[in-house]
Amino acid sequence: MGHEEFQAIALSLKVAACSVLVGTPPALAVALLLARCRFPGKTLIDALVHLPLVVPPVVMGYLLLLCLGRRGALGEWLYDQFGIVLAFRWTGAVLAAMVMSFPLIVRPIRLSIDAIDRRLEDAARTLGAPRYWVFLSVTLPLTLPGIVVGALLGFARSLGEFGATITFAGSISGETRTLSSAIYAFMQMPNGDPAALNLVLVSVALSLLALMVSEYLSRRAQALAHGS
Repeated sequence: MGHEEFQAIALSLKVAACSVLVGTPPALAVALLLARCRFPGKTLIDALVHLPLVVPPVVMGYLLLLCLGRRGALGEWLYDQFGIVLAFRWTGAVLAAMVMSFPLIVRPIRLSIDAIDRRLEDAARTLGAPRYWVFLSVTLPLTLPGIVVGALLGFARSLGEFGATITFAGSISGETRTLSSAIYAFMQMPNGDPAALNLVLVSVALSLLALMVSEYLSRRAQALAHGS
């Protein structure tokens, strides 16, 4: 493989890792909100969280462009006030990947929270533990399997993201050209099929590895959470 292929692989790993690191904490907060709280509009919030799963990725990319593009509603303010530009930058690729992977991170965490026996938390409170300590010592450890699974599913999804990324961040070599956009670019080039095939094999291998690691770590986290 040549320099451009390695560059695309390295950028994809960087984008996927950053999207998971940035996206997991708010995903945990949203999962807690949806699992534990009742409020007007909860169904709408739940639907919005899972919207990236059902709309074409290019739609999400276009919405990001309208909102956070250089002339977008929020993007123009970010640029004028802080000099921050997200569109057509690698940080924009991170944001697009995070948006598309967010529901896959939220879902396993929410299922883990739903599966927690609330009597364990109640017992901790009756012993005088404050709410934040109950969360840190009881809720969070029992949610760990869902967090691990969600993070790795999000990582795998971010590796394969194409539509939203190419719409919002473009396909700039060395800047925003991830694995998927590099494969597409090589497919358009004369004699580019061998390079595209190499990247396809790398993409499949990385995704399979992420899923296998997810399964292994999920089992380990469940064992630790139940003290076995």
